[in-house]
Amino acid sequence: MKEKSKPGLSGLSLEDLQDALAPLPAYRGQQVFQWLAQGVPSFQAMTNLPIALRKSLEEGFSLYSSSISAKQEDSDGTVKLQITLEDQERIESVLLIDREGRQTACLSTQAGCPMSCVFCKTGTRGFSRNLTAGEIVEQFFHLRSLKGPISNIVVMGMGEPLLNLAELRKALRILTDPEGTGLSKRRITLSTSGIDYGIRELADFGPDCRLALSLTTGDKELREKLMPVTKTNPLPALKEALLYYQRKQRRRVTLEAVLIRGINTREKDVHTLADFAQGLETMVNLIPWNPIAGLVFEGKPLQEPTKEEFERFAGELEKKGLKVTRRLRRGKRIAGACGQLGAAE
Repeated sequence: MKEKSKPGLSGLSLEDLQDALAPLPAYRGQQVFQWLAQGVPSFQAMTNLPIALRKSLEEGFSLYSSSISAKQEDSDGTVKLQITLEDQERIESVLLIDREGRQTACLSTQAGCPMSCVFCKTGTRGFSRNLTAGEIVEQFFHLRSLKGPISNIVVMGMGEPLLNLAELRKALRILTDPEGTGLSKRRITLSTSGIDYGIRELADFGPDCRLALSLTTGDKELREKLMPVTKTNPLPALKEALLYYQRKQRRRVTLEAVLIRGINTREKDVHTLADFAQGLETMVNLIPWNPIAGLVFEGKPLQEPTKEEFERFAGELEKKGLKVTRRLRRGKRIAGACGQLGAAE
């Protein structure tokens, strides 16, 4: 008979942790919570706990339910982790380092992804399951163990975050708790492929974070082909949801566009993207498609946009009065860049 695994503590809120450790006094749960937030390597390292209690915790619980099974590092400093979960599912998470040395954790919310976007590797794996709050939190801790403090989180890894909002909400509550990690809510960004009811739920109930929409194109027919989610979440309903979010949250929304050579870089795409942005307080984040072997559209392999194609598209949007940023590509050589996650099997 397989030995029953010990429950992990890293995915518990302070209140749930105190309940799990009852009848110990509440302050003991607070001490353990603070140790977990610091990334303690073992129960024995919790030096302000009595030795007998440390031993008891070690016998009854585990710190983490997941483990790092592979690591790759790019020459630009980006690190990609393959993380094996308790049921042997594997996911990927990325540590991004910008030119100023700020570190950002790119977290996954699902094992695989059900969205099947044509330009994304993760969708080719299919969908296995949602991640638990603990599995989301542990990605942050695993990444932080590599190179120290992390100031930002982008929920842009494997999966569609708005289809696992309840567990993500719990995870971010843990990571922003001032008694623990204390991460600033202003430094968390959620990226969605466009679930209109999920955006409304985010506006009403949180988690409190910044929102980015992977729009890619404002052309209805093309977006339906590139992003099947559009068929059940049409662009007009999506825009209404974004307007609702802005009325409730009073925050700017980022529109992301992955540019693919000769597909969504037409003059028509400039106009439809600008039309979609009209009335929204927004900026447009342009992302050159990152190479992924085997992905095709209408029988032809996808290709990166040329530099000229990319800059022309950006310039045309700017002429229309839109604020445009160009995504700095990190982790491309280790398949850790936008759209490349999902090699883990």
